[in-house]
Amino acid sequence: MKIDFSSRLGLKKLWVGIGWLLVIAVIVLSLIPSPPLMMQTIDYGDKIGHLIAYFVLMGWFALVYHMPRQRFWYMIGFLLLGGVLEILQGLSGIRHADWMDIVANSIGVLLAWQLTKYNGLWK
Repeated sequence: MKIDFSSRLGLKKLWVGIGWLLVIAVIVLSLIPSPPLMMQTIDYGDKIGHLIAYFVLMGWFALVYHMPRQRFWYMIGFLLLGGVLEILQGLSGIRHADWMDIVANSIGVLLAWQLTKYNGLWK
């Protein structure tokens, strides 16, 4: 069964706005001096947090913009965002860059992209 979200997605501007607030939250949380304490107490908690954050971002925008080309460009954008934020962390002097964070970000983006690409929800 295919679901046509284009006709069911009311208040598209609201959904897009919420999505961009999520992007801003990821940027702010990536650049503040210290991550949330809960993520520091779990083994690899920060990596799990990165994966979930970028999975949610990609999944959110894939549900709003369902055309393959749109989702492709959001995938590229979120992959770049993850890399740029890690570089900025390294340059900030407050946080350090970690290539494993880029890997976790990328896995989250690619997993959400693939799940929305092949789950039969799109025309």
